[in-house]
Amino acid sequence: MTFTAPPVFTTRPQITGTFGAAASTHWSATAAAQAILERGGNAFDAAVAGGFVLHLAEPHLNGPGGDLVGVFHAADADGPRVLMGQGPAPRAATIAHFRAEGLDLVPGAGGLAAAVPGAVDAWLVLLRDHGTLELSDVLDAARFHAREGIPLLPAAAAAIAKVAGLFRDHWPTSAQRWLRPDGTARAAGDLVPNPAYAAVLERLVDAASFAASEHATREQRIDAARSAWRTELSAATAFLARPHRHSSGTDHAAVLSDADVAAFEAGYEDAVTVDFRGHTIAKAGAWTQGPILLQALRMLEAYDDALLDPSQPAGAHTIVETLKLALADRDGHFGDGADPAALLADSYIAERRRLVGESASRDWRPGSPGGAVPFRPPLRSVRPAAAAGTGEPTVERTGATRGDTCHIDVVDRWGNIIAVTPSGGWLQSSPTVPGLGFCLGTRVQAMWLDDAAPSALVPGHRPRTTLSPTLVLRGGAPVMALGTPGGDQQDQWQLPMLLRMLVGGYTAQQAIDAPTLHTTALVDSFWPRTWEPAGVVVEDRLGTDVVDGLRARGHDVTVAGGWSLGRLCAVGIDRDTRTLWAAANPRGMSGYAAGR
Repeated sequence: MTFTAPPVFTTRPQITGTFGAAASTHWSATAAAQAILERGGNAFDAAVAGGFVLHLAEPHLNGPGGDLVGVFHAADADGPRVLMGQGPAPRAATIAHFRAEGLDLVPGAGGLAAAVPGAVDAWLVLLRDHGTLELSDVLDAARFHAREGIPLLPAAAAAIAKVAGLFRDHWPTSAQRWLRPDGTARAAGDLVPNPAYAAVLERLVDAASFAASEHATREQRIDAARSAWRTELSAATAFLARPHRHSSGTDHAAVLSDADVAAFEAGYEDAVTVDFRGHTIAKAGAWTQGPILLQALRMLEAYDDALLDPSQPAGAHTIVETLKLALADRDGHFGDGADPAALLADSYIAERRRLVGESASRDWRPGSPGGAVPFRPPLRSVRPAAAAGTGEPTVERTGATRGDTCHIDVVDRWGNIIAVTPSGGWLQSSPTVPGLGFCLGTRVQAMWLDDAAPSALVPGHRPRTTLSPTLVLRGGAPVMALGTPGGDQQDQWQLPMLLRMLVGGYTAQQAIDAPTLHTTALVDSFWPRTWEPAGVVVEDRLGTDVVDGLRARGHDVTVAGGWSLGRLCAVGIDRDTRTLWAAANPRGMSGYAAGR
């Protein structure tokens, strides 16, 4: 039995060229990034421009008060690097404080769950260190869209409608920002300018311009904007210090302080890598969920090609069972400061691979790498009603999202390449801050109120984030950057794409278009932290043979719509033809690629 052949037809062409290319989850961000390339900027300038536009184009999925993770390779560098834009838990965010507030989980919405915002600082650090253009040039598109608005996506309008009652009853500043004067939700296609955020962006540019008048270097000018950004956030810390409604159904005050904001700086880390089928896969460390993809690839490498094919029953089963083992290790061992080396060791990978059987496991099975005892989180299968009606960045069994994330990839003619996954600070995460026009993210909800957890709530520690972009290299040179929104599904959806490309010979667009699947047999990273043993969600285009084959092996299969899972996008460098390429997802009808 051989790997399923790729389809002849794709929903859109794979963009190819020699100048530069971008792909993202919204066409406006892709256009902004490509415009910067056309003005002579590099991939890093372009990614920053697109990233700031994503705050406005997909406000239900990310915002300036959120966070990001990136992985990139500069043309003159020796290897991949990680862009770290995940802020830590505030100094006053202790388990004791949350327990005293009557909580046994960190809420999924409300300022008490806010980590230090990291996205904007990370974008500015990237621009300072690896970009070439001035801040005013890179922010042109974002400033325009903040003033003029971007037509609301249907998904954004649906998110607003879902939380309209919460906004009307408890978050009046969000109601003012996102509802019509009569209190009804805005509709798809509505233009919603953000004059408050437009003014914030102008103040950042002004700070850089003032520094220029003092004969500062380009790096100092961007650092002046970073300092101005921290000053802007003082409005958020003061506003959220007032008690307000949370997803727990109770009112709490945030504990984020100006000192927390001042102490944080985005930065860089080494990537974690493994080899697979002649390629090197690079991810962020175990403070993200990224190493689960590396574990899964290492476990799968020993199998015949047919068992790596998501479009065949045995392959789908093998992939799902492998993912379940990697995800159990994530929930038992990952957290800020965790070292993934033992999880990726040859002997441990072989031990885990032996657990993949002929039938679906219904157990939660973390391992003990290097003798480490796994944390056992509560395994709750029943979701309580969200008192605040809030949306978390997760995926329902039908494939529909309850909020989500964004992604952008850029490659340029000089060989720079980057993938970034921004998230957090979506409009339903916490009340809109007056004078800023955005809200803060709630990433602290990924931390446990249990000292034994590797991702326990500890002041100054980063929440274990789901954000998980990927870089692929061949012979030490980068050949692809990719990623997707999707919370706990991000690496699950990237795995079939990589298998189809690196094993099945698909192009990126063919692999993105191809039907996919994921398991729900994991502990949800977001409130209310539930799990569904043996659960699998598949797109119906995988066909009855795969669905019946999974059910025969004991999986609890939910059949979702044919175009419902994943929002992958990617860019790359074809080293054989010396061309660049880009591909984007048709699902959601907003992702787009551009280039020449």
